[in-house]
Amino acid sequence: MQLQGVIDAAVAEVGQVLLGKDPQIRLALCCLFARGHLLIEDLPGMGKTTLSQALAEVLGLSWKRVQFTSDLLPADILGVSVYDRNDASFSFHPGPIFTQLLLADEINRTTPRTQSALLEAMAEGQVTVEGETRPLPDPFFVVATQNPIHQSGTYPLPESQLDRFLMRLELGYPHPRAEREMLLRPQVTIANRSSLTQRIDSAQLDAIRSAVNQVHASDNLLDYLQRLVAYTRQSAEFEVGLSPRGALALLESAKTWAVMHNRGHVVPEDLQMVLPAVASHRLVPSGDYTGDGMALIDLLQRNVDVIRP
Repeated sequence: MQLQGVIDAAVAEVGQVLLGKDPQIRLALCCLFARGHLLIEDLPGMGKTTLSQALAEVLGLSWKRVQFTSDLLPADILGVSVYDRNDASFSFHPGPIFTQLLLADEINRTTPRTQSALLEAMAEGQVTVEGETRPLPDPFFVVATQNPIHQSGTYPLPESQLDRFLMRLELGYPHPRAEREMLLRPQVTIANRSSLTQRIDSAQLDAIRSAVNQVHASDNLLDYLQRLVAYTRQSAEFEVGLSPRGALALLESAKTWAVMHNRGHVVPEDLQMVLPAVASHRLVPSGDYTGDGMALIDLLQRNVDVIRP
């Protein structure tokens, strides 16, 4: 089976428990294939936890969940050394971060000190505890969820941590038809997620990631990308535009999207498809701008002409 067929099968499998959300499922897979991390911001009960566990099962990844609360400490995530009286030595007890897919649930309900415990892990695939550096499994994929910042008991994520997430998604309310199907089939919910079938194994995941490295981006395509980035830095609507890391994230995501659609080169539509997920959490509107992050993305897309390769 070609890579596109394998990916389509994975999307369909996850879609059994997250009804009517195929675009979000594809973007989440794109984020994982591109070696990034995913931030999901939405109201409680929208399926954020369901998506993360379904991804783990469909890709055969080990999975752990951490509920972030105001009293959570970095050691609760990273692990701690415990003294053993029998041999008079310390032994390290790894925390839940030592897994392939980590669900950091409601990450903005804990303090910035604990939030920062994830920075090294997300950037370098390792953690340093008590002076010793320990590698994390490969792949290592963080899916963090956060509630809207206007809700009580939340701590806004600093820009440095937001930038560690390759993509940010919103699931939103289900379409009425999908919600009706969910109501008619209540058994296809959290209780039956374990019935999902693995559709992508480690060899196929490696093949997808290797294919991303072979995708070609033409000079015209790079011109278009740079025009998008330059607009965010020069327009009066933005106080902070896309950084060089943001530009690289946009290109890597577009290459991955091309592979997911069985193409060996990037087209402008690939950039346009991943742009909202990659850029919305990186852009900071100016003080005179009254719209939200997604409105900024719409503004960006309207004001830059598409350059055809």
